[in-house]
Amino acid sequence: MKIIKYTSILVLFFTIISCEKELDIEPAQSISTEVALSTEENVLNILVGTYTEAGESSSFGGDTQIIADLLGNTTQMSWGGTFIDPRQINAKSILVDNSFVEDVWGNSYEVINQANLVIDNLEIITSGAADTAEGEAKFLRALMYFDLVRHFGQPYQAGITNSQLGVPLRLTGIVDYGVDLSIARNTVEEVYSQIISDLNDAFSKLPETNDVYADKYAAEALLAKVYLQQGNYAAARDAADDVITNSGHSLASTYSGAFNNDSDSVEDLFAFQVTSQGGDNDFITFYASQDFGGRQGDIDLQAGFFDLFDDAANDERYSFTYVSSDTGGTLTSKYTNQFANISVLRIADMHLVRAESNFREGTSVGLSPLDEINAVRARSNASALSDVTLDLFFNERQLELSFEGHLIHDIKRMQKDVGTLSYDAEELVLPIPQAEMDTNVLMEQNSGYIN
Repeated sequence: MKIIKYTSILVLFFTIISCEKELDIEPAQSISTEVALSTEENVLNILVGTYTEAGESSSFGGDTQIIADLLGNTTQMSWGGTFIDPRQINAKSILVDNSFVEDVWGNSYEVINQANLVIDNLEIITSGAADTAEGEAKFLRALMYFDLVRHFGQPYQAGITNSQLGVPLRLTGIVDYGVDLSIARNTVEEVYSQIISDLNDAFSKLPETNDVYADKYAAEALLAKVYLQQGNYAAARDAADDVITNSGHSLASTYSGAFNNDSDSVEDLFAFQVTSQGGDNDFITFYASQDFGGRQGDIDLQAGFFDLFDDAANDERYSFTYVSSDTGGTLTSKYTNQFANISVLRIADMHLVRAESNFREGTSVGLSPLDEINAVRARSNASALSDVTLDLFFNERQLELSFEGHLIHDIKRMQKDVGTLSYDAEELVLPIPQAEMDTNVLMEQNSGYIN
């Protein structure tokens, strides 16, 4: 068969608005592979384009997080939109041709491939920027693989070798799409090991600050979340503690101050940049009313969410909502600025990671678990607690991090039920997209789905 060379790579050129720390996207150019990978400038532009790809709506521009919340949802919110694909996810009855699932899978591997191309061509970067470029590329690759393995593989189980199927590890860039690219799924254990390796490399190579791009504390914050998901609480605690102590980030003075920001807030450890010229924000599309640029509020809040609160009268998180003028439904106020940056890692999460990990380990690194939970609650004017339990940590994460893409991952990690479904139910693992099954002869479908 005639080999068809992959002849163009999308290279996006960006300029940074220093006063707002936002990325403006210049028009894309299609150039040959040989040219794209022949100069330092172009390799670094591929890296910037990798950020853009990762921030598209079908990845961290909102869809991967919305899937996580709809999949974990029972009574906290409802799906009222006309799109069938999110409705399937909310109902835990997903078909193999679900376009949201297919787009997350496809876009994630596009990001991974672009990151791989940067890593494969680091020798071209001779100006002293190679370490930072490698760190950023490995951070982005780890970010994509962490969500892929959590969505498409059975949950990680602490204390065993996790031989259950994860996702394929592609660790070199593809420049020739005319060959057989079939690849088998790696185990969950293998994928987590690669994520941890990438993040440790990223932490060692990234600077302490890096403008709007990933820095070493973004890598360490993601590493803390990976360790927490594994049940490696001592490592999660220590990573989160280092971020809290040394990153220079802190809780915003008010809960509302953590959201709808045009530039990264003091709380943002890493955020994807959105401007009126570029960047995607599907949180706005599905969570916001038309007044704020959304469809009308396809996802509205239900009694189950409000029932989580123990101090509804004072807790700002309870009242951080508004009524849609389109439908009359109650919507979250986290997404009312259609050009706001999308926060992926924020310092509040690190406080909750450290507090829970300290509790599980019987330690008080940084703060005692009770004092730390109460410090987070105090920011929202919630009354102080007198005691903490594991169930309280699960509940507090929902109060603080609701509608940000954490729900199903916390449910699986803490082995909670979703309605009548167990945390490890087949229905809570996404299907391998049918398009992947049709083109990859080595791919195995997840149990419970028809090929």
